[in-house]
Amino acid sequence: MRILYIFPHPDDESFGPARAISAQIRSGDDVRLLTLTRGGATKIRHRFGYSIAKMGAVRLAEMQEVARVLRLADLTVLDLPDGGLKDLDPRIIEEIVADHIEAVRPSIVVTYPVHGVSGFHDHLVTHAVVKRVFLTLRNRGASYLQRLAFFTLTEEQASTASGMHQLSGSSEVEIDCLMTVDAIDLETTARALDCYATYRETIEKTGIKTSLGRSVAFEFFGEELDPPVAELHTQIGFPTKEEAPP
Repeated sequence: MRILYIFPHPDDESFGPARAISAQIRSGDDVRLLTLTRGGATKIRHRFGYSIAKMGAVRLAEMQEVARVLRLADLTVLDLPDGGLKDLDPRIIEEIVADHIEAVRPSIVVTYPVHGVSGFHDHLVTHAVVKRVFLTLRNRGASYLQRLAFFTLTEEQASTASGMHQLSGSSEVEIDCLMTVDAIDLETTARALDCYATYRETIEKTGIKTSLGRSVAFEFFGEELDPPVAELHTQIGFPTKEEAPP
């Protein structure tokens, strides 16, 4: 199964669903990642005296190491303005994302939920863009697109997460997939996080490497699965207008 994750920044995948990505790749899925920016505008660049361009180049190199650790089938990192997606004409981003999806032809597309987990503007823009592109391509006949999923946290995970930002989670009724990963997937995620040398202090402050649990939550757009399934591709098949819930 080909799965395409789309996030705005370097490290979104490792702070997020890397555990699930590791498990999916071990099970034989073709997993790819599209990142919209190089993350160069992060305030952490001041610690190193880097310009936005230099920080972006450093983070791109870190992401390439992450791709090797996770064994991604493909990594594409764009250079859209970090922190500035809200200032772009959304049609520009939509066209870029649509072109990439049409080239990759994934069965499942995964991005952030409507609340963006952290609430960052780039996360919210990415959610809206990816959802619109997915539905537009489906309407044009892209039947290879079988599911739109959103990586999220449970409300409990969000409330107990220690970190630098307040996080949002999804309610029990909103969650359609609870994926359980193995210890090896947690170890792989820790190694992926280690690739972000520029974020070492942040990673240590959040304690994410020791707090990661074995349960990873996803919402499915246009579907209501109760109880939640255990894999992204279980009961796959984007509903037609007749099948979609009212």
